[in-house]
Amino acid sequence: MTQSDEYDSPWKDILTDYFEQFLIFFFPDIALKIDWTRGYSSLDKELRQITREAETGGRLADKLFRVWKKNGEETWVLAHVEVQAQKKTDFPYRTFVYNYRSHDLYQRPVASLAVLADDDFSWRPSAYSHKLWGCRVAIRFRSVKLLDYRKRLGSLEESDNIFAVAVAAHLRTMETKKDTRTRFNYKIELTKALYRRNFSKSEIINLYRFIDWIMVLPKELEESYHQELFKFEEKYKMRYVSNAERIGIRRGGTEMLICQMEARFGNLPQWVKDKIRNADIAAIKDWGIRLLSANSPEEVLTEKKHKMQHVSDAEREGLKRGEAKMLLRQMEARFGTVPQWAEEKIGQADIAVIEDWGIRLLSANSPEEMLKEKT
Repeated sequence: MTQSDEYDSPWKDILTDYFEQFLIFFFPDIALKIDWTRGYSSLDKELRQITREAETGGRLADKLFRVWKKNGEETWVLAHVEVQAQKKTDFPYRTFVYNYRSHDLYQRPVASLAVLADDDFSWRPSAYSHKLWGCRVAIRFRSVKLLDYRKRLGSLEESDNIFAVAVAAHLRTMETKKDTRTRFNYKIELTKALYRRNFSKSEIINLYRFIDWIMVLPKELEESYHQELFKFEEKYKMRYVSNAERIGIRRGGTEMLICQMEARFGNLPQWVKDKIRNADIAAIKDWGIRLLSANSPEEVLTEKKHKMQHVSDAEREGLKRGEAKMLLRQMEARFGTVPQWAEEKIGQADIAVIEDWGIRLLSANSPEEMLKEKT
């Protein structure tokens, strides 16, 4: 997984859930002009159409929202979080294309806003234009640079705004690329500080997920982090994020399913990755089972009712062999060479058991753990 993947997904999640706080923190003058009593809508379907028409690629953390100005006028806002490790020269062009395609397809006024989360202090795009023979097309867009917030880190870490905490975590992550021990200390303090704010339980859990996702630690420090967090919650009797293990399993299962689908179908459309990353554990497990016999990403994610009672014995046996073969491939991709005893056990199992093992594969650490008998 690239650094872009690591950062973009959590940014996109909190941008979707807390768009009002996003504008209040980064673009307060715009936030004041919006009638928040009417709420806002995330236009994922419309954005997919825009990006499909645009064909510019690289759109992991783009979001499109519908809001209403205080005069009652409907307005759309395109929000881009650009978190590449290096500057992307096509970013201004992509912003231009998405803006004009939004207007072309849906005839709505669109404001384009960008958060530049890269590590190049001098890269600050704010416009795109091209001209020919006296004709000129151009766009200017608003942008903020996360590196500009470094001098305010102390106040960010004590703020009650969701995005102040997110920026602090992002900057601390960039600051500690080569110092995991210091990152561990920052991660502990940032997480504990969540309880001192005026955040709701759901906000604490979502910020925990954001912090845990981007502030990646080596395995031994990650285990120490969760142990420390568990003790902290026990001491203060606040069991908000002690379901960290369950969240970790969900995240691990999510990324494993994406990797498995890419290994089988090639590069996945962004909407497929988004749908998987926003799903709950039950859906991820169900899709993991469907992957055993599906012929496309759409087939994996589409609701389907299997009627095994109408399947002939020959078809049932063929389905069983197919699922067993796919499970062995998935095990090889995860664990390496599969032991002979494991192959034989899978070959002798029925479909229900094979599907159960397919679920266990999402979180198991070895063939033995995956295939052990339930107690």
